[in-house]
Amino acid sequence: VQLQASGGGLVQAGGSLRLSCAASGVTFRDYAAGWFRQPPGKEREFVAGINWSGGSTGYAGSMKDRFLISRDNAHNTVWLQIDSLKPEDTAVYYCAAGWRSNSYGPTDFNFWGHGTLVTVSS
Repeated sequence: VQLQASGGGLVQAGGSLRLSCAASGVTFRDYAAGWFRQPPGKEREFVAGINWSGGSTGYAGSMKDRFLISRDNAHNTVWLQIDSLKPEDTAVYYCAAGWRSNSYGPTDFNFWGHGTLVTVSS
């Protein structure tokens, strides 16, 4: 599985971003997908996950209000919409895929892409 995240950049606090992750090398609809992030100097943390069909999603508790994960299997893409960005959202964001198509929790992912950097200025 190859995963390529994009869409990061420098944004002002209060703004929005939509991160994209393009999958290749597999039948993407066979996999659960997710997003993680790693703030500077901190460990990587789970952000959100989505099952194979997009019909079921899950979020880290602190991110339910401002983050939205979605996918389009026809285009092998998963997105992460982030609204009302805060400086503490500054991180490298990674997309991930997991074999178990209906499992999308923090420990359910097997493949990782290169991240995309999001920097939020105050």
